[in-house]
Amino acid sequence: MIKPSPTFKALEHIRHELAQLKARGLQRSRRLLESPQGAHVRVDGRAVLSFCSNDYLGLASHHALISAAGAAAQTMGVGAGASHLITGHHAVHHALETRFAEFVGLPAALLFSTGYMANIGVVTALVGRGGEVFADRLNHASLNDAALLSRAKFTRYPHNDLAALETRLTASRASQKLVLADAVFSMDGDLAPLPDLLALCERYDAWLLVDDAHGFGVLGPGGRGALAHFGLASPRIVYMATLGKAAGVFGAVVAGEAEVIEWLLQKARTYIYTTATPPLLSATLLASLDLIEAGNGRRTHLQKLIVQLRAGLCIPNWQLMDSPTPIQPVLIGSNDAALAASQRLLERGILVPAIRPPTVPASSARLRISLSAAHTETDVAQLVDALNSIHADG
Repeated sequence: MIKPSPTFKALEHIRHELAQLKARGLQRSRRLLESPQGAHVRVDGRAVLSFCSNDYLGLASHHALISAAGAAAQTMGVGAGASHLITGHHAVHHALETRFAEFVGLPAALLFSTGYMANIGVVTALVGRGGEVFADRLNHASLNDAALLSRAKFTRYPHNDLAALETRLTASRASQKLVLADAVFSMDGDLAPLPDLLALCERYDAWLLVDDAHGFGVLGPGGRGALAHFGLASPRIVYMATLGKAAGVFGAVVAGEAEVIEWLLQKARTYIYTTATPPLLSATLLASLDLIEAGNGRRTHLQKLIVQLRAGLCIPNWQLMDSPTPIQPVLIGSNDAALAASQRLLERGILVPAIRPPTVPASSARLRISLSAAHTETDVAQLVDALNSIHADG
């Protein structure tokens, strides 16, 4: 008979580490959303004005998308029932891929379940042992994890530092090179210098993977994203957009050269070895693309709100970071101070998350304000008044 161990050391270690997280102000918790997503929501039993979501165009609860989802469920059912390469690839999945590729002006596209899965699938399919991945230090965690899983050499460079990237590219002897960049950095809200990154990729014979999770639907003519915003086109570019932010639904699409998309279909494990997304989501996303394309009024309103927020804040002891996008971070510094500011806003009925390490670098805890076309000027004025007052009170 096996004698039980007097202590379970692994569990004790977890308990100790959780206590340490709490002591350092780094323990995370989940809020319970009790309403549809929007500018005004019900969270944890109370009504609040929310500046938390990535629903930049206010489409997550749009009546046209709700109607499209309901109608599709009646004719397509709920689950896909299989992976894309068995019997799960519905005609509406295919229609979405075709429409998306046309929308962003690229030859072909492939639907993934999430942006995280898309990034892992692309990176591991394009590079491996003998390759090298070059990544901005502020890239999303999914890009970093993808690089590690690829087994290629993983080289990072300081945020938007093109000279440092070129030095690393010059020194590389890798057989395949891949540069990874968020188009809009999710915690700072600034843009990657995509034209310059592409020029370096051309010079050093590298792929460029553009993660446009926070730019698609917001940037560029008709909301076509960062490539359209900068007027970029190249067979070296692999473009990824998520569909749960400005598009208001769920999923992600990768677009690029037809041969690249065919290669991903054959080799991207996160595409091959998972059940396809519910067809009703693709039907809903087709309706969403129409709204995005016709959404110049929403984007204009959103830009006005960004200007209003930035002009109205008077918070000299905090730093409103330089961002032209709906992501408007207020850098505070310490974890406790950021948490305290978030709590004081909540006491006023305003929900703004405190973002702490490891999501952001040490000593750069912040309030991450996310604006949406669903907000009104009155909503933003309420936030500005509250932040100015909290800052003045110390």
